[in-house]
Amino acid sequence: MSVDAVLSRIAEIRTQIDALRGGIATAAAGGSSAEATSGAFADALATATATGAATTGTATGTAATDTATRTPATSVDAGRGTLATGSGATGSDVVEDAKKYLGVPYVFGGTTRSGMDCSGLVQTVFKDLGVTMPRVVPDQADMGVSVGSLKDAKPGDLIVPKGEQHIVIYVGDGKVLHAPRPGKDVRIVDNWYKDSDIATIRRIVPSEAAAPALTRSVPAAGAAQSVTDLQTAALLSAMRGSAA
Repeated sequence: MSVDAVLSRIAEIRTQIDALRGGIATAAAGGSSAEATSGAFADALATATATGAATTGTATGTAATDTATRTPATSVDAGRGTLATGSGATGSDVVEDAKKYLGVPYVFGGTTRSGMDCSGLVQTVFKDLGVTMPRVVPDQADMGVSVGSLKDAKPGDLIVPKGEQHIVIYVGDGKVLHAPRPGKDVRIVDNWYKDSDIATIRRIVPSEAAAPALTRSVPAAGAAQSVTDLQTAALLSAMRGSAA
């Protein structure tokens, strides 16, 4: 059988692949010559299918590694001079968690929904995100990294005024979230501090999530096409051998 004849029969042969996989033999005229062709065909098909399955498995596994989920650690200490990256939390997470406590009354020394003070609020928010913070403002003011000025502040940063008697969470757009004083509750207000009023601005966690590493993967459609191409090449090889 010539190569041209083989090429013209490829479409027909592909329709028989499913039947051959199920062990159904297709009888053909030609006696021993037909049997030899059928045997070579089946062997080539098995090899191509196994190789294609391995390729598909690799593509699927690689694609799975591209899917990342953030799982905060149970407890990561807020370091001095470094960001607490181990929890996976970001500045936006700090703001969103802090908003859960809006309306909680101010209670000196409190750290729960029944009442909390300014540093108790900060400690509780970071605890929710898997970051361990000190309890009082002067210690909290040493955590994370320093931010130069208000213009560089990002949501989730902590602002500590001179005297270190208070601490607020910057939420962006010139607003802060804090527990003010007895008789008030946790609220969001316009930031009233100027740079000259501030002892330090601290960033405890990254302001944004780190960009995920790019992993090249084979699209599922491409993997399926590779299987078909391998099968076709194997069929051609087998039928050329039987025609020789």
